[in-house]
Amino acid sequence: MRQITAVLISLTLVLQAADTPASLRGYSQRSAASEIEWETKFRAIPQQDRLRENMRRLTARPHHLGSPYDKDNAEWILAQLKSWGLDAKIEVFDTLFPTPLERSLELLEPIKYTAKLEEPALPEDPTSNQKSEQLPTYNAYSIDGDVTGPVVYVNYGTQADYEQLLRMGVSVSRAIVLVRYGGSWRGIKPKLAAEHGAIGCLIYSDPHDDGSPRGDEYPKGPMRPAFGVQRGSVMDMPVYPGDPQTPGVGATPDAKKIPLNEVTTLTKIPVMPISYEDALPMLKNLSGDVVPENWRGNLPITYHVGGPGPAKAHLHLKFSWDRKPLYDVVARIPGSKYPDEWVIRGNHHDGWVNGAEDPVSGTSPELEEARGLAELVKQGWKPDRTIIYCFWDGEEPGLLGSTEWAETHAAELKQHAVAYINSDGNSRGLFRAGGSHSLENFVNGVMKDVTDPETGMTVWKRARLVDISRATPEKRAEIRSRADSRISALGSGSDYTVFIDHLGIASLDVGYGGEDESGGQYHSIYDDFYYYTHFMDTDFAYGRMLAETAGTMMMRLADADVLPFQFTALADTVHTYVTELKKLATDQRTEIKEKNTEIDDGTFAALADPKKKMVPPVKVPVPPYVNFAPLDNAADELSRAAEGYEKALAAAGDRAPASLNAKLIQSERLLTDPAGLPNRPWFEHLIYAPGFYTGYGVKTIPGVREAIEEKHPAEIEQQMVRAAQALQREADLLDSATSELAAASR
Repeated sequence: MRQITAVLISLTLVLQAADTPASLRGYSQRSAASEIEWETKFRAIPQQDRLRENMRRLTARPHHLGSPYDKDNAEWILAQLKSWGLDAKIEVFDTLFPTPLERSLELLEPIKYTAKLEEPALPEDPTSNQKSEQLPTYNAYSIDGDVTGPVVYVNYGTQADYEQLLRMGVSVSRAIVLVRYGGSWRGIKPKLAAEHGAIGCLIYSDPHDDGSPRGDEYPKGPMRPAFGVQRGSVMDMPVYPGDPQTPGVGATPDAKKIPLNEVTTLTKIPVMPISYEDALPMLKNLSGDVVPENWRGNLPITYHVGGPGPAKAHLHLKFSWDRKPLYDVVARIPGSKYPDEWVIRGNHHDGWVNGAEDPVSGTSPELEEARGLAELVKQGWKPDRTIIYCFWDGEEPGLLGSTEWAETHAAELKQHAVAYINSDGNSRGLFRAGGSHSLENFVNGVMKDVTDPETGMTVWKRARLVDISRATPEKRAEIRSRADSRISALGSGSDYTVFIDHLGIASLDVGYGGEDESGGQYHSIYDDFYYYTHFMDTDFAYGRMLAETAGTMMMRLADADVLPFQFTALADTVHTYVTELKKLATDQRTEIKEKNTEIDDGTFAALADPKKKMVPPVKVPVPPYVNFAPLDNAADELSRAAEGYEKALAAAGDRAPASLNAKLIQSERLLTDPAGLPNRPWFEHLIYAPGFYTGYGVKTIPGVREAIEEKHPAEIEQQMVRAAQALQREADLLDSATSELAAASR
């Protein structure tokens, strides 16, 4: 008992000590006192009633890209910003945005069924009846198509699922695949289906993933009803996001456009989302083997693969292929000392329909942040650096507004941008952040200064204690031993993508969530004010927290004497990535060796059920050993340089020169390469990128990782050298910064 008590007391003291606000990194003692005073004033400004009314106004009508209310919302946001005294404008871009002209889906055999392809209005939900303004249920950037073929159920439609089908002797060639949402990003599903020979793709929402097993169905509860459908883009964004016809240059009127028939980010086969109400007749009429246990959803049927048949369907899609205007709203607060150093904040304002959770739960707090900072300006606060607040259009179809704006202003941004802070949907729960690991320590510092409204703890302590409670024993030890909580790496899926992945601007994606069981409204007509105020952050307490947290981050970056980048966290994280790559290569060799041995031994023949068709796998070459010395050496160099910089910065104290910031601004840029990643040069970051076959999910040191996964040994060495060179460039910059600090300390 004494030992347990001692451990608990020790842990409490560690958490209390770590939770105590320290002096602000990058600030002199005098400037830190002033900064804390202004931040405290700022955090008292955001109001929950205003957040509610912002959402009520912005979600009153459907506001997808190209709709009248999308423009109306942009103009209203602009008017608000100007009324607070901010210098604001709308920047308009022209972009490809196809919408449906014709949609039909029929089950032809063994029974006749015509899919409804519609979400009904509900009497409880007052905006669900705005039919004439709603986008129908569809997937943006699917090609036109008219296809007829047998239906094959392919689970989540991942590469592993297709390998399982191959083992079961099932081909999807010339078939229409029926795939459920989840397991991978929706755009990967038609991509892999086409690569395996399918002619069409239907994506349905199974209750297993966002329906009744997790809660009551809407409108009684928050989960997706039988007739609910998830809209969404299927653009091949891992190749490049933004306007499909103007990659890398911005969709300005004079931009040269790729002919539509040459665009590479459209799907190769027609694809459409459907409800499980429309999927059920197909699933009921599939034959073939019963699917593996982990393929089974929660519909009251036995799930069969098909194999193919006897279900046969006809899918018909035709789109407008129009170009529509994007309305990005941009406001500036000029910097008083360093006007050419920019701190940028963004959240999108367009939705698939009324878009309360996605995105207005994040847009509304961003507006309150901007109002709060404008109020401080009236009280005499002047940020040292220029602050830019952006409200993006066209995020939902393919990160359009942010990408076109950043591509258009790329030269300026590469020269001036300090960092970009993004948010998207927001709800009740824990604070989470992902992004550049040079900002990990900075994020932790802000988390320790913001109080959670439900527990009274700092959001840092609450998140840390929850992480400890959920971790494995090994992970618990690491969490407790680190001064800072880790932040995740960014892949894609929101407006930070162009900033970090293409331009090499240090970026963060921040928000609250995780406590409310939700998701059933996602990208449907029911993601509206009624849903959000009944099932999510109903009193907008966490909307206020997002405004306080992100606004504090903006102020702290804008006013720092020396930008608060810290590189020991980056170096530590890179070492974990190298360790993961080594394990990936070793595990892959071991698995292939074992499988080849089992093939030779006849293990698969022994396991096969004679009454079921089962195709044994084929032997594949065992990959050669990988020499990780280039990455090991570069990671060690980065650790050495980062530690040297920390010591020099501490020794310099208040004598650290402001000229140091020019180097620090470029630190993230040095982790990029203009040649980009294999098969997708738009993605220039060599440490973080979305996976080519994961969509949103991140791949760290992506060139090396994907070369290992795809078994391209020659490419592994090439990408290893490139990543190592990027890390060495970072180390060299830190050595230069250390020398500058040493000179200033003399």
